[in-house]
Amino acid sequence: MPVIVLEASDLTSPLSLVRMWALLSGCLTFSLVASLVPSELTSDTHQPSFRILCMFTWCLFFILTLLIHVVNIIQFHSLVPISWKNLTVTVAALATLMTLSATVTFPWAVMCHEGAWPRPIAASLASCLTFLAYAIEAYLIRNQTKDQKGYMASVPGLLKVLQLWGGCEMIVLVVEQVRGALVKVGLAAVGWQLWVSGAGYALCLLMSLGTVMVVLGDCAGRCPLPFDRLLAGFSLTGVLLYVVATLLCFTRVLELRKRDQDLTDRKTGPTLVVMEAVMASITLLAYTVDLAFSIKLLRDRSHA
Repeated sequence: MPVIVLEASDLTSPLSLVRMWALLSGCLTFSLVASLVPSELTSDTHQPSFRILCMFTWCLFFILTLLIHVVNIIQFHSLVPISWKNLTVTVAALATLMTLSATVTFPWAVMCHEGAWPRPIAASLASCLTFLAYAIEAYLIRNQTKDQKGYMASVPGLLKVLQLWGGCEMIVLVVEQVRGALVKVGLAAVGWQLWVSGAGYALCLLMSLGTVMVVLGDCAGRCPLPFDRLLAGFSLTGVLLYVVATLLCFTRVLELRKRDQDLTDRKTGPTLVVMEAVMASITLLAYTVDLAFSIKLLRDRSHA
C-alpha cells in the first residue's frame, strides 16, 4: 500500500490540532520539571515515587502521541501491527487519567510543604492544559462513527483503561508507603495488610494490562479460551481482590486514627492510606460495572 500524506485540511482537523496541543503542553510540562533546581524542591524529598510517576507520565504520553501523530500524517496504519482504532482511544483515555493524576499529585508532592515557585506553578498549569488536550482528544475519538471506533472506545473498553489506571496508581501508593516505613522504622513496620493489598493490586494490573494488549494486538480470536468468558473471569477476580483490598484499606485507616503518631506521620501516613482507600473504591466500582457488562454479554450470547 503506498504511503499517502494527509492533505492540509486533514492536518488542521480538530483531532490533529488537539494532538499538537497535547504535544506542545506535554513538552513544556516535562521541560519545566526537568529544569527544576534542588532549591525548588522540598528539602526532604517528599513523596519521590509520585514525582517519578508524574515525570514518567508526561514523557511517555508525549512519545506515544508524537508517534501516533506522525503515523497518522503519513498514513502508515497498514504497516503497524496493532489495531489502530483501539490504540488511539486507549492512549487518549489512559493519558487523560494519568495526566489528571499527575496534575493533582505534582503540586502536592513537590510544592505544598515548602511553598510555591514560578517554575513548579508553571509546570502544574502546563500539566492541566495537557490533561484538557487529552480529554478533548478522547471525546473526539469517542464520538467518531462506528466504523472508526474500536472496542476500546466502548464502555467496557474504557472501563479496562480505568482499571489499568487504578492499578498503576495503587502500585505507586503501596511503594511509597513501604518506602516511608523503611525510612522511618524498618521493614517490620510494614503490616501484612499492605503486602496482601500490594499483591492483589499487582495481579489485577497484570490482568488489565494483558487484556488491553490482547485487544490492541487483535489476538482475541487466537485466545485458547473464549475471550468473553476470560474477561468475565478477570472482572470477577478483580472484584474479589479489590473488595479484600478496600476492606483492608479502611481497616488501616481506622487503626491509624487510633494510634498515637508524631506530627509528620499525621500528615503523611494517614493521607496515603486514605488516598489508597479512595482509589481502591473507584477501581472496585470499575471492576464491578465491567463484570455486569460481561455477564450481560454472556447472557445475550447464550440466548442468541
